Amino acid sequence: MITTGLEDIPVWFITGSSQGLGRALLDVVLASGLRAVATLRNPDVLSEYTQKYSQDKLLVTRLDVSEPTRISEVFKEVHEHFGRIDVVVNNAGYSIEGEIEATPESEARKLFEVDFWGTVNVSKEAVCFMRDINPPGMGGRILNMSSIAGFSATPVFGFYCAAKFAVEGFTESLNKEMLPEWNIKAIIVEPGAFQTAWAASRVNLPVLPKYAPPNTPSSVFRKILHSGEIGDPLKAAEAMLRIASEPDPPLRLQLGSDCMFLVREKAMKTVRDNEKWQELGHSTNFDWFAKESVLDRYNDINN
Repeated sequence: MITTGLEDIPVWFITGSSQGLGRALLDVVLASGLRAVATLRNPDVLSEYTQKYSQDKLLVTRLDVSEPTRISEVFKEVHEHFGRIDVVVNNAGYSIEGEIEATPESEARKLFEVDFWGTVNVSKEAVCFMRDINPPGMGGRILNMSSIAGFSATPVFGFYCAAKFAVEGFTESLNKEMLPEWNIKAIIVEPGAFQTAWAASRVNLPVLPKYAPPNTPSSVFRKILHSGEIGDPLKAAEAMLRIASEPDPPLRLQLGSDCMFLVREKAMKTVRDNEKWQELGHSTNFDWFAKESVLDRYNDINN
């Protein structure tokens, strides 16, 4: 481990730091005087950073999050290099633009290996590190990058939405498994449309003729998609820096006015549907079961 008097400065571990929100977050973390582990498939992309920052402030290392063995190796490397990790950001991922019917299963499975299983395997290593290697009670924060598409699904990105929905369910469950004394909290980050190179890493599939007419949901959504992004990546990075320092962070953090609006709309519609159909829903209980007792049964795990 490098000992330079910087041992008390927090360390951020960022996957997918070659571009987009990952690169913006790396910039903000380093500019704030914090230390960083930048992981990416091709470390040469960050050669200017390794020239600018010393090894006691920045560790750049190769990581393809679809390789579980390499994930374990990188965490051991960080243990030897910095000796601590305060925040892990699961940012690595990509998307497929194409209708569900047009998406080969092989492409969908590859997407899940990165977007879902990569997040899962990095998160598992992060929990072990924060609980067993960090000083007792220090804990840490795990920021799992989802998307507005992980809360409110869209046309054209069916398998990307599915992977992000899976990330959200996994993260919520992980959060509920953490013992309070570990001080480990997982946060779902849901960005809206940000001005990044996200489209450059996207797999674009041909549009099937049945979905091509201009009035289909797919065509309408594609027009919205290409109408321009409203989010500033650096401001998103600053927001993540802030939320990671909160002692009691939210389970979900929405970033961008588009995301804020869509989440509220879906949440309110869900409540309206719940109220409209509550009689039918409650009617499926056994006759001897009092619906009011549900509160006592589930209160503890939902608080």
